Amino acid sequence: MREPTTGREPTARRRPTTARKPTTRQEATTGEGPTRRQVLAVGGTLAVMAAGGIGVAAGLSRHPAATGAQLRSAVPLPPPYQVPLPLPAVLKPVATTGGADRYEIVQREATAEILPGVRTRLWTYGGTFPGPTIESRRGRPVTVTHRNELPVPTVVHLHGGRTPAESDGYPTDLVLPRGWEHTGGHAGGPTGHHGGSMRDPRAVTSTLTRAYTFPLDQRPALLWYHDHRMDFTAPAIWRGLAGLHLVRDDAEEALGLPAGARELPLMITDRAFAADGSLDYPSLDPSLRGRPGVREPYLAGVTGDVILVNGAPWPVHEVDAARYRLRVLNASNARHYELAFVDEGDDRTRAFQQIGADQGLLANPVDHHTLPVAPAERYDLVFDFSRVPVGTLVRLVNRLGSGRTRDVMAFRVARKAPDDSRVPRVLSTDLPDWRRADAVRVRDFSFRAGRMGEDGGHGWLIGGLPFDPARTDVTVRLGDIEVWRIVADVHHPVHLHLTGFRVLSRGGKDPLPHDAGLKDTVSLRPGESAELITRWDGYRGRYLFHCHNAEHEDMGMMANLEVV
Repeated sequence: MREPTTGREPTARRRPTTARKPTTRQEATTGEGPTRRQVLAVGGTLAVMAAGGIGVAAGLSRHPAATGAQLRSAVPLPPPYQVPLPLPAVLKPVATTGGADRYEIVQREATAEILPGVRTRLWTYGGTFPGPTIESRRGRPVTVTHRNELPVPTVVHLHGGRTPAESDGYPTDLVLPRGWEHTGGHAGGPTGHHGGSMRDPRAVTSTLTRAYTFPLDQRPALLWYHDHRMDFTAPAIWRGLAGLHLVRDDAEEALGLPAGARELPLMITDRAFAADGSLDYPSLDPSLRGRPGVREPYLAGVTGDVILVNGAPWPVHEVDAARYRLRVLNASNARHYELAFVDEGDDRTRAFQQIGADQGLLANPVDHHTLPVAPAERYDLVFDFSRVPVGTLVRLVNRLGSGRTRDVMAFRVARKAPDDSRVPRVLSTDLPDWRRADAVRVRDFSFRAGRMGEDGGHGWLIGGLPFDPARTDVTVRLGDIEVWRIVADVHHPVHLHLTGFRVLSRGGKDPLPHDAGLKDTVSLRPGESAELITRWDGYRGRYLFHCHNAEHEDMGMMANLEVV
């Protein structure tokens, strides 16, 4: 029996601070994002959607996406397709006993040459950006011990992981650096968007180290790990705290998909560089120790003018004339991409296949010529370079970009080569067959801009409320199937922790081709609605759902979910 509910329970709102005015020339916007006044005005639009329902939302979804404002680099930028594509190193376990693998990662500052001839200071996992890749087997537990040698607290979330609550990386379960208690530092947002000196009574903090355990009882997929500290996720990821985690199993490996050197992880991000080579970011407090938030032009999200793939600017990779499996992650804070493959000097798009989504393989391949990718989404693609003449430069471009942000990377087809890989017509038979009639509950959620308290500070809200770790927003029963109806004012990539879901509809119509498979992040366009179906199984405890525009997340667009 279906039990319609509202998404959240009412509670007192927190009091935020407002952002100050911009002060430097690099804060000029590019016309990609709304002003503060425009963003706040969207709240009135959402009231219209609430009254008019899905049909009105579908009409508004024709409005263009507004995802933030772009920083301009103050150093000369290299030409595209000159830097070789780096491949993140695969981390070796320190122990493999007892049916589990153990890893150790030190979080530390490091200096790297991202732009040729320019030294850039980074926050890293293990001294590299991206951090080292962890490769694991389905059902074989992994424990990763992180040691925090950075100047601020951190917390690690395995995005897409089916993880017990104590290892899910809740934003207040912090690993404090040595001496933090004696420096006057605050673990969360002492004076910022999360109000006053708010504390989480359930927070579990540790000093210097923490071990995260991942059972990995889940479908093979590309996951990623990143910092998830409350109020400061966006600048921490921007400074380099992100890495890949691959889950594999025997059934997937038996399919004959491209493998080895012909399987390429592609972590796509954007950044901007200050005159001294450092990563530019418009934090209100660049130390990330006190006041959270960004300067006013960037409240809708921060984008950069340099596109990086695996930490390299507009790289190039030499390939055989054969099929390649491309494991794509959009790890950008706010930038959306519409990816397409085109030959050099030709804007005609080449066809490619999607074989997987956030949570693993699709049932059957889906053909595309372009593919929208929102922050935190992953897509598993196969491109057949044997259909391209040897010597051709195939560009991967972003059709949503302009100028330098239209280029992403390139592949140079170097030689003919044998290829025994294939893409089967049936990829997977273990996808869940949840039906709308199986849902015991339907919930409604709005994702919109709004004012966050008596001071009228700007923020991003779910169901009219900003995030509060001390409040339970949604309670679900372990094993229940639910339908969630979500609606957005501007572009919001919505991420659910713990679970995967299927997209049932967009704007009251069928899902789009790229919605196929099992996902954990869905991208809503301005004014768009979507229906999701999921089964809440796995583990009891406190989890999150939130917007994965990292600036929206830091400014309140996150909610608690208790699995009981």
